[in-house]
Amino acid sequence: MTEIFKQIKDDIEKHPVILFMKGSKLMPLCGFSSQVVNILQSLDVEFETRNVLDDDALRSGIKEFSNWPTIPQLYIKGEFIGGCDIVRELHETSELQKLIG
Repeated sequence: MTEIFKQIKDDIEKHPVILFMKGSKLMPLCGFSSQVVNILQSLDVEFETRNVLDDDALRSGIKEFSNWPTIPQLYIKGEFIGGCDIVRELHETSELQKLIG
């Protein structure tokens, strides 16, 4: 396992809700990341973030790790949930709240 995969795996195991995104929850740097942050904040859930713009290895590594081509990427309880569109759909159907619950 590569070092970046180990770091990603450790982060996912350590944090029940973690978002790999562009920017931070205080300052999202893309619209899609901002939408996911807003959804999570609206649910009043604690979540951790990792800024893929700070680390090129993380930016490419998370895409390979999840086999998902875009950022942001949300993980809940160790499970890859998806990107912005999937998170938005799950939120609209109240499925996201159940996953976090």
